Amino acid sequence: MKSSAHEIRRRLLILLLRAYLLVVLFLFMFFFAATGYILTDHPDLAKMRFPLVSELEGYYIGRGSWQGVEDTLIFEKPVSAERSMLLDKDMRVILDRGSSATPLVGSRYEITSNDAAFTLTVNNQIIGFFVVTDMSFAGKLTFTLSILTPVGIVSAFLAVFMGLVAGLLMRRYVNPLADVIYAARAVADGKLNTRIQTEGPQDLRSLSESFNEMAASLERNDKERRDMLADIAHELRTPLSVIRGRLEGIVDGVYPDNGLPVSTALEQTYLMQRLVDDLRLLTLAESRQLHFESKPVDLGNLAQHVIDLFQAEAKEKDISLSLNRLSENLTIHADAQRAEQVIANLVNNALRYVPENGRIWIDVSSDVNAALLSVNDNGAGLPEEDLPFIFDRFWRKEKSRSRHTGGTGLGLAITKQLVEAQGGSIEARNLSASGLQVSVTFKK
Repeated sequence: MKSSAHEIRRRLLILLLRAYLLVVLFLFMFFFAATGYILTDHPDLAKMRFPLVSELEGYYIGRGSWQGVEDTLIFEKPVSAERSMLLDKDMRVILDRGSSATPLVGSRYEITSNDAAFTLTVNNQIIGFFVVTDMSFAGKLTFTLSILTPVGIVSAFLAVFMGLVAGLLMRRYVNPLADVIYAARAVADGKLNTRIQTEGPQDLRSLSESFNEMAASLERNDKERRDMLADIAHELRTPLSVIRGRLEGIVDGVYPDNGLPVSTALEQTYLMQRLVDDLRLLTLAESRQLHFESKPVDLGNLAQHVIDLFQAEAKEKDISLSLNRLSENLTIHADAQRAEQVIANLVNNALRYVPENGRIWIDVSSDVNAALLSVNDNGAGLPEEDLPFIFDRFWRKEKSRSRHTGGTGLGLAITKQLVEAQGGSIEARNLSASGLQVSVTFKK
């Protein structure tokens, strides 16, 4: 793992350094070519300003004339190796190749197109000309290099400095980015427990945090998928085993082809059908493919209707089932059938776990923005560590997964999806005395 991440980090660093060096090299070559072109072929060379020109102008400002200029170090520079001349303002030769003792000194010189001439000025007054005559290609190149050398040295130091700074910045950005790339590959290979450290600039930290959240969500979804497949297999195995046993017994003549064996097998098919219907409803609700016909409905009337439906079953178990209207305006905008199904699932779930002579009551209240319905009971409640899982698929209070109380373990999961699909929320908590309270909030 470390070797792979290190390899990615190394490749990214090489890629960024290569791009940086290419940019520096391109800029230097462009500057070199442009300067060479200007110095050798541009017709307005006389307007260019270079260090040698400034030195000559400075000498004139200091002395007030060109007297003694041949004794200075100005003409010991590499450019004096060419045929260089210093002319006064009247185009008369003052120095010829750094000397004042040649035949051309004192004569008038006409600047030609092959000459590189630089005008010398002080206070906007022309004081002379510096001319490099009859330059060959090699001479032009040497002259160009003499001008570019100081610039090149400064540029080299700047390039090294920028390289060091860029290296530090690249390490700050490359390491987190390499970790993200490696982690993404690991997740793609099925290692959903991969996480990365949140470091670096704010944007990269946000990227790392988002990746970790995505990986955690994928890992959770994968676990839920595996658990769901295992739960479905478990739920189907029992009824299929019963049906198979009854049918094999009928075929072998052990059981008659009518009566209890057939009714038992039929009962198991009903159970399987209910499980399949619940799974389909849950899948549609989770994918938000269920159709809802929202319209104004009275939440209190829906709760009363559900109580009427379950009143007979509650009496059989000696369980008190009642409704408390705590507000007057209980109108909500929701699908009446789905909202009633939500209440029915909660009441049906409470009836399974409340003992005889127990009590179930529904409280309904509202405010300006929402209506609240809570189904309460005085049963044993749930351990606090189980409350976060009460709305999971196939979760049951009985860890043995026994079916003697009925149910597929999907009722509360379906209830949660039906509530959230209509913009509501649901939560469960233990009552202070004893029992469980499941509260549903519907938007008005």
